[in-house]
Amino acid sequence: MARGCLCCLKYMMFLFNLVFWLCGCGLLGVGIWLSVSQGSFATFSPSFPSLSAANLVIIIGTIVMVTGFLGCLGAIKENKCLLLSFFISLLVILLAELILLILFFVYMDKVSENARQDLKDGLALYHTDNNVGLRNAWNIIQAEWKCCGVTGFTDWHDALRERVVPDRCCQEHYQECGRNATNLFWTRGCYEKVEEWLDDNKHLLGTIGMCILVIQLLGMAFSMTLFQQIHRMGKKYDA
Repeated sequence: MARGCLCCLKYMMFLFNLVFWLCGCGLLGVGIWLSVSQGSFATFSPSFPSLSAANLVIIIGTIVMVTGFLGCLGAIKENKCLLLSFFISLLVILLAELILLILFFVYMDKVSENARQDLKDGLALYHTDNNVGLRNAWNIIQAEWKCCGVTGFTDWHDALRERVVPDRCCQEHYQECGRNATNLFWTRGCYEKVEEWLDDNKHLLGTIGMCILVIQLLGMAFSMTLFQQIHRMGKKYDA
């Protein structure tokens, strides 16, 4: 009976982590694909040039894949060391998430202010040759979200040191429209639009966050239960 429960728990955890591992592989694949197309998905921040969408997805995908692999192998091999490593990995990830979340809410105003300033500093790199990715990223977000600059279109005047804006800031887009001061530009800044989107979707984001938390807690519970079952079975056989 005990052996049957152990097998059932083992294969449940294996399937659980197989899905986890496959998700990690998928994220890693998407990250590599974005890395190949880096020009459209570069970072907006000059202070963190490596903090691009591609690199973030690759890092997250690698962590998920390695963690899922530990869980799969630990479950199918009934290896206590791998199961414990899996549990510790999830615990460290969970604690890191909680610490970052607490720090974010405690220093929210400061983080927001620094983010705005950093993005404004990045605008000055818009026309530089080695920052095609940043240029494409700003073009995409301004065209899709109908916004201009960080807090407004005048951010571009300060950054580029002339009264011009990117063409994607124009409400009626055409070549070199950003150099025509009589044109109508999107008046709202992109930072405000992002904040508005986050506020409108906070319930969805909260639900996603809770789902991730539940998955992590389930993984930890599965691993510890299986670890204890294997430990008991080992003691029983030794006796």
